[in-house]
Amino acid sequence: MMNESTKNETRILAIETSCDETAASVVDNGTKILSNVIASQTNLHAEYGGIFPEVASRRHIEVIYPVIEQAMRGAFIGFDDLDCIAVTRGPGLVGSLLVGVNTAKGLAMARNKPLLGINHIEGHICSLWLSKEADAIEFPILTLVVSGGHTELYLMLDHGRYQHLGGTMDDAAGEAFDKIGRLLGLPYPGGPAIDAASEKGNHHAFRFPRAALQQEHGYNFSFSGLKTAVLRQTKQFQPGHLPVHDLAASFQAAVVDALVIKTVRAATDYGATAVHLAGGVSANRALRKSMKEALEIPVRVPPPELCTDNAAMIAAAAHWHFINGRRDALSMDVIPSLQLV
Repeated sequence: MMNESTKNETRILAIETSCDETAASVVDNGTKILSNVIASQTNLHAEYGGIFPEVASRRHIEVIYPVIEQAMRGAFIGFDDLDCIAVTRGPGLVGSLLVGVNTAKGLAMARNKPLLGINHIEGHICSLWLSKEADAIEFPILTLVVSGGHTELYLMLDHGRYQHLGGTMDDAAGEAFDKIGRLLGLPYPGGPAIDAASEKGNHHAFRFPRAALQQEHGYNFSFSGLKTAVLRQTKQFQPGHLPVHDLAASFQAAVVDALVIKTVRAATDYGATAVHLAGGVSANRALRKSMKEALEIPVRVPPPELCTDNAAMIAAAAHWHFINGRRDALSMDVIPSLQLV
C-alpha cells in the first residue's frame, strides 16, 4: 500500500506518447505543475477521421525533443535538478509508445537518473491530484476513466491500490463519439463536435438504446448497438437533410445515461466518498452536469487541459511510485495492452 507523506519530495520529468499527443511535463511532489507542454496531432489526423498509427509515430519522432526542451525551459530547471524521469509504458499504440519509452531510457542513461514506466490509465486517475481539490480527496474513490480508447470504472482504495469494477465490452465512449461524429459529417475529433452540436439539438428527438444496463452485465458498458441504431436512423433521411443537431443530442444523451447509471450504481454499492471523472470525454458538459445531478457525493473533474492526454498526469502517478522505492530497469519495454490491475 502506498501512503502519502509530506516528507517525501520529488521533481519529475514525465513523457507521454501513448497515442497522438506528444507531451512533456515537470511536476513537483505529484501536485505542482512547473511546466506542461503538449504538441497535438489533431489537425494531422483530421483528414483520416481518426488516428493513423504510422503517422502518429513519425510525428512523435519529429517533435519529442523540442517538446522536452520546452518543458525543461518552462520549468526553469536543468536535468541535474530532476529526481526521476517517468514515461508512459502502456496501454497505447506500440509505435507511439516506443518513441516515448526509448527517449526516456536514453535520457535516464545519459543523465544517470532513475526511470519509471507508468500506466497511462493510472495517469488519468492521478490527474485529480493536480487540481485545487486535491486536499479534500479521501478514499475510497470511484473513478470513471472515459476517453477515446478506454471506458473503465475503478475503485481506488489508496495510492497504488485499485479494483477494476468494469469496462467497455466493445467500443470505448470516445471511439463511439468519433465514429458518430464522422457519420454526421462533423469535424474530428467527434467528442467536442457532438458536444457543441448537441447544444442546438433536442436530446428527446430520438430514443436510442441504453445497452448493458441489466444487472447481469455488472458495471460493464456497450456502445456498439447504439452506433448501429444511429446509423439506421440516418438512413431514414434523404442526403443533405439529416437533423444533425437532434441526432447528436440524442446520441450524446444515450451515452451519458449509460455512463451515469453504471457509475451511480457502483458508487452506491461500494460506498465511494466521491466520484472522479478522468480522460478526454470527462470534458463533456452533459456528462459533468448529469453526473453531478445524479450523485449526492462530490463529483470531481480535472481542469480541461488535464482531461486529454498529457504528461503532468504521468508525473503525478510516478510520484507515488517513486517515494515508495520503485525503480524500473533501463531494459524496460513497452506493453501496448498494459493492465492497471
